[in-house]
Amino acid sequence: MQSASEQSGEPEHAYPDHWEADVVLRDGGTARIRPITADDAERLVSFYEQVSDESKYYRFFAPYPRLSAKDVHRFTHHDFVDRVGLAATVGGEFIATVRYDRINELGRPASAPADEAEVAFLVQDAHQGRGVASALLEHIAAVARERGIRRFAAEVLPANTKMIKVFTDAGYTQKRSFEDGSVRLHLDLEPTDRSLAVQRAREQRAEARSVQRLLAPGSVAVIGVGRAPGGVGRTVLRNLLDGGYTGRVHAVNAALEEGRPHELEGVPAFRSVADIGEPVDLAVVAVPAERVPEAVADCGEHGVRGLVVLSAGYAESGPEGRERQRALVRQARSYGMRIIGPNAFGIINTAEPVRLNASLAPQMPATGRIGLFTQSGAIGIALLAGLHRRGAGLSSFLSAGNRADVSGNDLLQHWYDDPATDVVLLYLESIGNPRKFTRLARRTAAVKPVVVVKGARHSGSAPPGHRVPVTRIPHATVSALLRQAGVIRVDTVTELVDAGLLLAEQPLPAGPRVAILGNSESLGLLTYDACLTEGLRPLRPVDLTTGATPADFRAALTAALADDACDAVVVTAIPWVGENGATESGDSEVLAAALRSAVTAAPGPGPAKPVVVVHVEMGALADALSEATRTRPATPTAGPAATPVAGPAGPAAAAGAATPATPTAGSAPPATPAPVAGPATPAGSAAPATPGRPSAPASPAGPAAAGAGPAASAAGAAAPASRLAPEPGVIPAYPAAERAVRALAEAVRYSQWRRQAADPGRVPEFDRIDEPRAAALVDRALGAPGADERGVTLGGADTRELLGRYGIEVRPTLPAPSADEAVHAAARLGFPVALKTTAPHLRHRPDLGGVRLDLATEEQLRTAYDELTDTLGKPEELQPVVQAMVPRGVDTVVRSAIDPAVGAVLSFGLAGAASELLGDMSHRLVPATDRDAAELVRSIRTAPLLFGWRGSAPVDTPALEELLLRVSRLVDDHPEVVAVSLEPVVVAPRGLSVLGATVRLAPPPPRTDLGPRRLPSY
Repeated sequence: MQSASEQSGEPEHAYPDHWEADVVLRDGGTARIRPITADDAERLVSFYEQVSDESKYYRFFAPYPRLSAKDVHRFTHHDFVDRVGLAATVGGEFIATVRYDRINELGRPASAPADEAEVAFLVQDAHQGRGVASALLEHIAAVARERGIRRFAAEVLPANTKMIKVFTDAGYTQKRSFEDGSVRLHLDLEPTDRSLAVQRAREQRAEARSVQRLLAPGSVAVIGVGRAPGGVGRTVLRNLLDGGYTGRVHAVNAALEEGRPHELEGVPAFRSVADIGEPVDLAVVAVPAERVPEAVADCGEHGVRGLVVLSAGYAESGPEGRERQRALVRQARSYGMRIIGPNAFGIINTAEPVRLNASLAPQMPATGRIGLFTQSGAIGIALLAGLHRRGAGLSSFLSAGNRADVSGNDLLQHWYDDPATDVVLLYLESIGNPRKFTRLARRTAAVKPVVVVKGARHSGSAPPGHRVPVTRIPHATVSALLRQAGVIRVDTVTELVDAGLLLAEQPLPAGPRVAILGNSESLGLLTYDACLTEGLRPLRPVDLTTGATPADFRAALTAALADDACDAVVVTAIPWVGENGATESGDSEVLAAALRSAVTAAPGPGPAKPVVVVHVEMGALADALSEATRTRPATPTAGPAATPVAGPAGPAAAAGAATPATPTAGSAPPATPAPVAGPATPAGSAAPATPGRPSAPASPAGPAAAGAGPAASAAGAAAPASRLAPEPGVIPAYPAAERAVRALAEAVRYSQWRRQAADPGRVPEFDRIDEPRAAALVDRALGAPGADERGVTLGGADTRELLGRYGIEVRPTLPAPSADEAVHAAARLGFPVALKTTAPHLRHRPDLGGVRLDLATEEQLRTAYDELTDTLGKPEELQPVVQAMVPRGVDTVVRSAIDPAVGAVLSFGLAGAASELLGDMSHRLVPATDRDAAELVRSIRTAPLLFGWRGSAPVDTPALEELLLRVSRLVDDHPEVVAVSLEPVVVAPRGLSVLGATVRLAPPPPRTDLGPRRLPSY
């Protein structure tokens, strides 16, 4: 069948290189998807020869042993519009193909505006079951949408159940019929919530599997092992053996003599991977950069699944190294391999069945519940040492160096449902795909804590070699958005260890109430002050006096853990001093045993409480506490139907001892806003007992969430199971009260976020929204003759019209280039009026005298006009305007902007110095929910001004929240709206008034997070 363009002899379009993509398949391997061209004739014939007769029959509905020359021409010549073919390749050879041909309503070849196409697949038998067809369907559907095709038609034999399942499982809206002995399928290609959920669930499984293949190889080859002791390769080989790796180990050194067997460090050594003669799953490459391509080719041609490239000399070394790095990634992916590195430190997996230490770390960490990812080898060494010193073990560790391929996002996919990992620690110097990172972090944080320290925070300081999208928003805004996603943001690697230790070894606090006890009144007061600084609610410290014995500590801690009035306990301790002034020996060990005993014997059935210790010059106590112990007997998982816990304090909490954890629309915050909500748990949810082990597991915020509806069940991605109480662990000890309390406060905030994540809110529907007419206005403005292709700022009339289409009324302003025209404008608007300057240097600066309010008469207006021009400058410089007066209230500002790195961001603050000078703004990602809007209003430090501060009337916060949601809806519906600024928005006790507005339109940045699955391109 010839297409319409073939029949008409129309020229082919240019090769669409943006359709090329590397994808991770279901088994963790990779493939390259690209358009098929006329140069692929031999590849197509070779591919077809390796397809079974049965698969050929399913494709052509008849025996079809070979392709004719006409077939080969047809399947390799495309116009990339009406006829498109894509191939999945590994090692440069085809493993699968898909094509579509545009058809009309009669099923005949057609061109646009026909919006339907017939689609057909063929997958090599050896690669069936790897998810190749599903990946190809995602990509061919995206291509079709780009070319104006809205529906696919496919004809499949009933016996071809695998292909039918590819279509039916994709999540698209579809119709099925049975005609002439075949199944006829029609797919609507418009993405749905279900298709997006399916796509992301498949992405998670594939990327998690690709990481698991790296962390649990059955055999490892170290390439570049020197014959003499020392050197990077020899060191890694020694670390593998010393760590007790359970798989097969091989050494590779190209300089070994041919013709006789060799051993290095007691393991078989070979000149190449090809000489090993058995499968190799992972290769550690430690040769000079110029020899790496040869090693990669050797690995790829002999089935190696993944690489750890320790070699330096890549993007960190300059432009030449950057190009060398691109070539490395392209070469490895062409063989279906994933790369850690280059310039990596290595990987570690402490699981007993594996015991992999393929890194430069000389000591294998203890087995534990923490997953650690770093981009810096030096920071990795420091974190490994710090965690080891404090008794914390790891489940796995990966230091990615230049992270040219495997990144923190891949590790989040793996750790999300990894049963061996309860806490995720990340040291990041750059985030290659911030939108995806935020999405994955939110989903992971819903089941286990994610703690991040960000290096290279300042603009322009991204590490060399890291491909980082340029962001225009301040680092503080990025941090706020990460916290919105449930990420625990800390500033230093010390805080990373402090928080990670507490979260891994102690249960999550049910609220912010902290009991303090110890043998030093002064240390107790310091701890009390630190709690207040962090927004916690400390109880009065219990002073056991300097003469307290370990038994006294145990009794006090037992009482605190049984007290319903507290949610966490801080124990403070100073050394005991004997009668001769010397510190009594042995007391630290006895005290540690007493504290462990109290925690172990803590009564149930209430929520478990975290315990931390602050010690001064008691290193022996810290060492004793870091010994692995059971902090509480493990309780069997209650499952999703676990009984909710109303609150940590039972009846006491219900009696009004706590501030509501979630603000409701129109409710006022506390008189002194605190970053931590009260201990009461929202109705219907439960206070989680431990990280990754909630008392009633909260549903992850995302398509893979348990209970997320049909999308989740279709995707087959339920939230990972978790336990209720800690496994053997340690009681964290800190040498300073501030460090202990800061870690505890992060746990409290995270626990609150996780309770709220069970109900993230909804995006409400509003009346007075006219999306089609708004879209027409946007298209008209961007397509106007002479419009700047980089974007346009709308004029006043267009701004009011666009905002009005979304129910946002902007009060009109009339120009006043003279006093007479000011009077005429006031007459049109009606007295009283305001006279304002709009010159850029005076805009929104009432403190400079550029605004005159409540002008009730013509005389007052003329007098104000003369004063303004006499004081500040000529009318043409001031650009004065007249505006009708509105009810008095609080001046606020609402903004939205699309950032290339993080997407659309909605911001709120008070107008003037609070937002501009002090940076007191709150931020949420678009689309915002009703809960986001309520939190935006309440999370700024100056929020009390909106809720009746010092006797003033509270303002109409429900109206303000509705305005925020309408702006969010506008920006979400029309990505061409790249910036909106409403300033000032005067919020009165009843209603609000938008007095000024600017809107900027531009072609939107590409949304890589909504397209088909793909790895970062090189």
